[in-house]
Amino acid sequence: MKYVVGTADEIPPGGRKIVSVGGRSIGVFNVDGEYFALNNRCPHQGGALCEGKLWGSLTASTPGTFSYSGRRDILTCPWHGWEFEVRTGRSWCDPVGLRVRSYDVSVETYPVSVEEMKVVVEIPRR
Repeated sequence: MKYVVGTADEIPPGGRKIVSVGGRSIGVFNVDGEYFALNNRCPHQGGALCEGKLWGSLTASTPGTFSYSGRRDILTCPWHGWEFEVRTGRSWCDPVGLRVRSYDVSVETYPVSVEEMKVVVEIPRR
């Protein structure tokens, strides 16, 4: 089932919007013009994950050599600091074993009074 959650300009690059769709609280994020949606519940202890701070990733190719990505696509739970990739929902520390539910997002044109780009989240049927 698809839900229109707002217009594209409501969620600027680097921004987010937390919405209730299909009985679920979901955070919709704009990362450099791409939209992603995650369940707003941390799998650790149920914190409001999507209210957390967004960071870029820090990687090291060799000890003492660091590279920081300023994309702001790592989401940190405000309760206990667990980190997840906004693009995939995977845990930054345990990407194989731990993740938060992600949802498909599209940007579609809907004829309203004028043509507007709408952000749409698709929730699978139970």
